[in-house]
Amino acid sequence: MSEWKIFLEEQLKNHEIRAEWDALEPEFAIVQAIIDARKNTGLTQKQLSKRTGIAQGDISKLEAGDANPTLKTLKRLASAMNMILKVEFLQHPVVKRQNPHKQL
Repeated sequence: MSEWKIFLEEQLKNHEIRAEWDALEPEFAIVQAIIDARKNTGLTQKQLSKRTGIAQGDISKLEAGDANPTLKTLKRLASAMNMILKVEFLQHPVVKRQNPHKQL
């Protein structure tokens, strides 16, 4: 295990740090999805830049998590990779909400 992973595991034992880390999961997922999609299509950042008209430096920032893409940008990226963009809202696995209108 890398020093970074060991350090991270130790830090995540702190409940406040864990909560912040978990709150960032959607951003991490978007970044990873962009990277995976680009690599799966065999494109470099430069090639994706040419297809989208988005500067290569901006694509680099997106993939590093240093920029927040708009929905329009995500659509442009998907289109340039001959993909569609799919956004989902999923039930939180910890909280199971009951229908407040349901009779007991």
